[in-house]
Amino acid sequence: MEADSSFDIADPQLAEQGHQRIDWALQEMPVLRRLMERFSRERPLAGIRVSGCLHITTETANLAHALKLAGAEVVLCASNPLSTQDDVAAALVVRHRIPVHAIRGESTEVYYRHVEAALAHRPAITLDDGADLVSSVHRSHPELIDDMLGGTEETTTGVVRLRAMARQGALRYPVIAVNDALTKHLFDNRYGTGQSTLDGIIRATNILLAGRTFCVVGYGWCGRGIAMRARGHGAHVIVTEVDPLRALEATMDGFRVMPLVEAARQADFVVTATGDKHVVDRPHLEVMKDGCVLANSGHFDVEINIPALEALALARHRPRPMVDEYRLADGRRLRLLAEGRLVNLAAAEGHPSAVMDMSFANQLLCVVHLARQKSTLKPAVYPVPEEIDREVARLKLAGMDVDIDELTDEQRAYLDSWEEGT
Repeated sequence: MEADSSFDIADPQLAEQGHQRIDWALQEMPVLRRLMERFSRERPLAGIRVSGCLHITTETANLAHALKLAGAEVVLCASNPLSTQDDVAAALVVRHRIPVHAIRGESTEVYYRHVEAALAHRPAITLDDGADLVSSVHRSHPELIDDMLGGTEETTTGVVRLRAMARQGALRYPVIAVNDALTKHLFDNRYGTGQSTLDGIIRATNILLAGRTFCVVGYGWCGRGIAMRARGHGAHVIVTEVDPLRALEATMDGFRVMPLVEAARQADFVVTATGDKHVVDRPHLEVMKDGCVLANSGHFDVEINIPALEALALARHRPRPMVDEYRLADGRRLRLLAEGRLVNLAAAEGHPSAVMDMSFANQLLCVVHLARQKSTLKPAVYPVPEEIDREVARLKLAGMDVDIDELTDEQRAYLDSWEEGT
């Protein structure tokens, strides 16, 4: 595997448009701006090669620029064939001189060729959104591992994959689960996914949500956000779950909870947010009402059983961009958004910059943390250090001009003692 510093993007002439949008996003990212200023002076990543398999969006571009300002040598590829913003890729290559291998709508073959290009950079640190770089290193390029400092993982799905690797003894370098930081999943997953998923569905369909029955499959932090925002649009929200605690929480939050096969009979929208495979399966497709809209806001395009949908269909056509309408033998029409891929990134622009500000600040600080550990961490999945989580929260509050109280010396002493009581 030879080093490759070239790029593969759709159109370099889109660079100025992409640059303007990247700058617009940065205005909503005060935490990352502060870290850029600090690390451009300190250069904690000087000479360290970093490869990222991430959604190529305006927010990711600002993370990549921050890494470069900190001294890193950065190469990027896309973590989803439909999430790349081609103008952003162009701006990264032309304006920031960061090699990018990503084209919106690229085939699976090209996708993995781009992953290979990112690994040809011989990274010391990997950044993942779904664990494709980590898994590719372990499957195809174990020769890279001895020189690696570690990696970071942005998503619930990726963390699940990595923990499976760790349990099986297959993980050979340390990875920090950025997704599990409180300043990531409490905000990015909930508020970011909630807003951007509804944004993608509305852009793709232009169907009014008010008064419709909206089913959310999975009540993790992403599902919570989607359900909250759908209710805010006036939809009647149903939640389906396999976890009794989450199902109980959804019930207490005021949502109807039932098995998916029951919800499928009445839902106008079914949106998955589980990170699992075939959660919408043939038995559900067979009973869905005519015109039901199907969308995925999990990660990979396996949450909805698309082969089963195609097997049931007599015909398929595309009435709108990002909408495939399948006509079944009994005359029903089922409408799949964004080919079953992430609807918020394929049919919209992904999460708002203000929440990605915290997520990518965590990414940046965790990369610096890995660099400073100098290979002392053993292969495992690590939580984000608490001091990083708290620093991101403090910086975000400062960026929002929000002040909070501090404990007095008396209060600290009380919390550290046990003698006082009633």
